[in-house]
Amino acid sequence: MATRFDMIGLFVQDLAAMVAFYRDVLGVAIEWDGSGPYAEFKHEGVRFSMYARQELPGLLGRAPGFPSGLNGTFELAIDLLRSEDVDEEYARVVAAGGQPVYAPRDEPWGMRS
Repeated sequence: MATRFDMIGLFVQDLAAMVAFYRDVLGVAIEWDGSGPYAEFKHEGVRFSMYARQELPGLLGRAPGFPSGLNGTFELAIDLLRSEDVDEEYARVVAAGGQPVYAPRDEPWGMRS
């Protein structure tokens, strides 16, 4: 049997703020009433969720570590119709409060990211 990923989950410091950003800025649909440490977005293809990081010790039975500063442990890619759309979407997201990692560029493997 081949492995098939069912869900991508992010452990976040401020669940309400992250849900608002992904909902309001990126346009990912969600029905979350603001209660509980877990929020799952409505997303076709793979489930996408967030969990309040402060709840992890109770869930895991020990406190997890995590990077500080620039988090280089994961990437979420948004599929856009044209590579030219990357620059426009980047500017829109940064203007709405997204923290830039680097400006759009052409990658050696043929993508604009």
